[in-house]
Amino acid sequence: MALLGFVGIGHMGAPMASRLLDAGHTLVIFDTNATAMAPLAARGATVAASAEDVASQAEVVFMSLPTPPIVQTVSVGEKGILRGTKVRTLIDLSTTGPSMAAAVAKAAAEKGVSWVDSPVSGGVGGATKGTLAVMVSCKASTFAEIDPILKVFGKTFHVGEKAGLAQVAKLANNLLAASAMVVSSEAMAMGVKAGLDAKVLVDIINAGSGRNTATMDKIPRCVLTGTFDFGFATGLSYKDVRLCVDEAEALGVPMVAGAAVRQMLAVTNAKYGPESDFTNIARVLEEWAGVKIRG
Repeated sequence: MALLGFVGIGHMGAPMASRLLDAGHTLVIFDTNATAMAPLAARGATVAASAEDVASQAEVVFMSLPTPPIVQTVSVGEKGILRGTKVRTLIDLSTTGPSMAAAVAKAAAEKGVSWVDSPVSGGVGGATKGTLAVMVSCKASTFAEIDPILKVFGKTFHVGEKAGLAQVAKLANNLLAASAMVVSSEAMAMGVKAGLDAKVLVDIINAGSGRNTATMDKIPRCVLTGTFDFGFATGLSYKDVRLCVDEAEALGVPMVAGAAVRQMLAVTNAKYGPESDFTNIARVLEEWAGVKIRG
């Protein structure tokens, strides 16, 4: 198996890197958090001194990073991946939006590095189990080379060759996930305020036409229990929805409902902080309605 590089050993990066080890690949890794790298190092991964160092050892390098500015710094900045001497293919698993993807793709091309835009969906659970949706935009020839590796993460979808196209697919998906959480929380708060049992109401919705990812998973597991621990940060969801609405407006596509979802995430982010779980959207509705959505 090939030596692969992996930069960004966070909530998503750690389980994805772990699956590469499970598949028999050799890894060289880097993260600014040394503690995050320790479990992979214990399994045989080589710890590099910087992102540049990773890219001076591995021809194929993955990035899994939280925000567009960090992606830009880690890829094109000082001690960044594109300063490495060996990297030939850079695969970005982050959600950055199409504009940033296009900018980094241009910088990569100038260095003779193939750019692969490959955001993923399915959360930490999907990353751990290898059941993610892996959206990919890159040259067809590059996709043919890397698809067997990407399949370690889940089901792959090659959406085209244009840089940033996979980002558009990811933003559309994440807008819908956030929208489901917002409107489902509103419906649940209304029902509880009227006197319905929250568990009975969610069971009714899931047996009917209103069921969605929030009612089938997030609300039963994280809201009815009061744990609010789905594993996706409010700040990241807010970032994704902002990017989606901005991209839609740039394309001339009205996004009236999307703008409302963005506003709800802005409120949740301000009240509970960017590191809070995005299921705290329901807590905002609980406070406004004066109810507790519990089982």
